[in-house]
Amino acid sequence: MPSPIPEIRPPKPNVIRVIARLNVGGPARHVIFLTRELRERYPTLLVAGSVEAGEADMGALAESAGIEVISVEELGRSIRPVDDLVAFWKLWRIFRRARPTIAHTHTAKAGTLGRLAAFLAGVPIRVHTYHGHVLHGYFGRFKNSIFIAIEAMLARITTQIVTISPSQRVEIAGYLRLATDRLRVIPLGLDLRSVRTPDRDRARAEFRRSIGVRDADFLVGIVGRLVPIKNHSLALQALERLAPQHPELRLVLVGGGEMEAALRGEAASRGIADRVIFAGWRDDLANVYAGCDIIALTSQNEGTPVCLIEALAAGRAVVATDVGGVADVLDGGRLGVLIPAGDSEALAARLADLMRQDRRHAFEDVAVEEIMARYDVGRLAADVADLYDELVGGPSGPARPPRP
Repeated sequence: MPSPIPEIRPPKPNVIRVIARLNVGGPARHVIFLTRELRERYPTLLVAGSVEAGEADMGALAESAGIEVISVEELGRSIRPVDDLVAFWKLWRIFRRARPTIAHTHTAKAGTLGRLAAFLAGVPIRVHTYHGHVLHGYFGRFKNSIFIAIEAMLARITTQIVTISPSQRVEIAGYLRLATDRLRVIPLGLDLRSVRTPDRDRARAEFRRSIGVRDADFLVGIVGRLVPIKNHSLALQALERLAPQHPELRLVLVGGGEMEAALRGEAASRGIADRVIFAGWRDDLANVYAGCDIIALTSQNEGTPVCLIEALAAGRAVVATDVGGVADVLDGGRLGVLIPAGDSEALAARLADLMRQDRRHAFEDVAVEEIMARYDVGRLAADVADLYDELVGGPSGPARPPRP
């Protein structure tokens, strides 16, 4: 039995924002912060689908921001034809009841169903934000070709396409055969003050004590979902290479997901199970970043990785695979170390290099102010307010949020 369609409460929203699910990650934080920051200037209704089993839910963050989330339970990440049809019908009804000026969708499934529903419901302005490099790396060639064809069709009914990095704009424009001026770059905006701590030593000690790691151990951290695209196996391969020469080296995986059991098994088969800590989901990220000596990212594909932005804002040295929008965050390697995707030998070499204190200090704290300004939530709100003003033909409501 489908869940009922929720009532639309006053005041009437100027914007309906739709995301497939509020799971832990950059897109969920992005839409929550954006809804919070623009609610006076552009009253917004946030619509979200269901978080899947094994994923952590960020609904509490929305609640703490005073945002009521309209739930469409049938909307989610996975393709389920019956549920997708129900979700489409509910979105269409929500658009028809609320009659917003702007429909702004985020992530692939919400972008597909939401844009089509908004178009058929007569919403005059339809905006879609791509949050990841979704048109390769996630599926096989046949599925990718289908998704690209669908996205190309949807582009024809989209008023404005938004990407979160310059490299993503070039990629999406190429796949959809669009001129790059059809796409606007608006980077993520995050509350980065929450990952900084005035007392690093205390935070470091608290985190290490909580996971059973000594102060003398050298700790490499990876923060994110334990899913195939993140390729945590690469870090296990590198750790196996380094283990004989570096008995103090440890790896902590912060997060959860479908690959946890497989990764535990792989760590055991490589003889490094005692070196790998599975810390699960944590809400004390300031302690996590303070407690790690290096933050690594081993993904096969990324949009704009939140963990790297947070690590840099917290003053940590980072090493990451050069995929998707990673080089945009690290400014081509100026702010962190880039390695080829899938190269465990390169990862091991760079980790060994960064274990030297002088090499690590060359990166620590150098990017804090730059990252805080570039990915500040106030900058995000100002950029999106500018976009909405252009699309509606002029300012709407109170003065736009100040630029940082």
